[in-house]
Order: sequence, then structure tokens, then C-alpha cells
Amino acid sequence: MKKLVHNCFLQALRCNKLVLGLGLLVMMLCAFEPDDLQNIDIWDTPTNVSVVKCYPNPAISYINFEFPQQIDKDYTLYIYSFVGKKMTELQVTNRKLILPLTGYYRGIYVFQLRDKTGKIIETGKFQVEQ
Repeated sequence: MKKLVHNCFLQALRCNKLVLGLGLLVMMLCAFEPDDLQNIDIWDTPTNVSVVKCYPNPAISYINFEFPQQIDKDYTLYIYSFVGKKMTELQVTNRKLILPLTGYYRGIYVFQLRDKTGKIIETGKFQVEQ
């Protein structure tokens, strides 16, 4: 149960819905017995919620990805269609990437920033309007 609560809270943070996540957490905590409450640990949540900034969103012919911190290790940016098809895989070498949207159809796309071990640093979404 501890892991379930922790994962729900992390997912809410990643979606920038902290209020919803806290509300969900409070509702879940109210349903537990006092013995369950002592086992819940959520203090190892990420402090840096947003690493990647993408704009314009919605995009038409290109989209920018900006990384606010200097890139000091190997990152890869993956772009997936809403149904899970990998569209693009880009090595991040600069603080800013410009992705032409040639071959991208109108719809929602998901991006993942991963480090060299494959750990997901951030996930987000953007919309293409062509």
C-alpha cells in the first residue's frame, strides 16, 4: 500500500497537478487504519518537478525543448505518439532543441527525457495542430 500511495503522489507531481495529488493522498490516508499510517513514507519525492520546457504548445511546424540547467551528462529525448509508437529519439547535447514536426500528424504526443542509464527524468506531452 505504501508503494501505491507513493506512486500515485509521484504521478500527480509529474503531471503538475500537486493539488489533485495532495487531495488524492488525503483521501487515501483517511481510508487507512492507524497502523497503516505509520508505514507511509512520501518524503523522497522529487524536488525539481519540471526539467523540460516545450513550446509552442500546441505546435504547428516545429517545437522547442529547453532544458533550464546546463547539460552535464548524457540525456536522450524520446517522442512517442499517443498510441505508443516511437517517433523520434534525440541525443540532448545543448540547452535547446528544435524539433521539426515533418511526419507528425495532428494529435497528442508524449516526450520522455532519460539519462544514460535509461531512468526517466521527466515525462510530458504536447499537441500538434497541422
